[in-house]
Amino acid sequence: MTLAAAAFIFRFAPSPNGRLHLGHAYSALLNAKLAARLHGRFLLRLEDIDSTRCTTALAQHCLDDLAWLGLTWETPVRAQSEHGEDYAAALAALKKRGLVYPCFCTRREVAEASTQCDPDGAPLYPGTCKRLSAGEVAQRLAANTPHSWRLDMDKALVAAPGPHYYLRFAPDSMQEESVTANPTRWGDAVLARKDIALPTSYHLSVVVDDALQSITHVVRGADLEAATDLHVLLQTLLGLKTPLYHHHALIEKNGDKLAKSKGGESLEDLRARGVTAREVREMVGM
Repeated sequence: MTLAAAAFIFRFAPSPNGRLHLGHAYSALLNAKLAARLHGRFLLRLEDIDSTRCTTALAQHCLDDLAWLGLTWETPVRAQSEHGEDYAAALAALKKRGLVYPCFCTRREVAEASTQCDPDGAPLYPGTCKRLSAGEVAQRLAANTPHSWRLDMDKALVAAPGPHYYLRFAPDSMQEESVTANPTRWGDAVLARKDIALPTSYHLSVVVDDALQSITHVVRGADLEAATDLHVLLQTLLGLKTPLYHHHALIEKNGDKLAKSKGGESLEDLRARGVTAREVREMVGM
């Protein structure tokens, strides 16, 4: 592999909590297409931090569906469930700098206390536990009270005042443009969930993984575009490089994102009724 080829690294990173759909197929094929066009590398990553919803069987189904589409990838495949120490180390670095704090609130308590929403439509955390005294925090931690860890956005912006931005690229021309990021709209986001075994969240694990895998170009759905604002801030705080980003349009059905929750057919369903991999590629314009 030439030095130039090694410089471009793309990844497809599904969460194996259900069967893959047309939207997944489009994203995976687009990543692979761009990697091939640039003589770069195409990686597959399984974002399976939620061991309750993500199973070994679903992960294998994911691999089978992608192979059926004709995709190949480097091995071994990185599975987040096997790398909890990497996310714990990143969280520890933020703890050491006082940039995160424990939150003991339940989802219901957050919803009842919140008056705003984050970009995903979830209740924006009002900072309840940030106002607890050091003694109260120590007492609850000593009692092993269930808690998540939240980013202290105010302190984070003092540590990394910005301005924050990232480069967006166009897949056809690879032309780049600067995009100003606004991480404040995420508020004190959860960086380590209390309802899963691993000390992480999507936001923390994805920036750590992209850095460890030297990802240069992140190609993902438009539904994750707003999250990039928070990811850029975390990358700055952790001293990680920021990849280039492209957020592609979603495959839609009746105006909604095509997903299992919307009744869209999975790739397994399509295969069962005789649809070929070539026809799926045509459906998604690949």
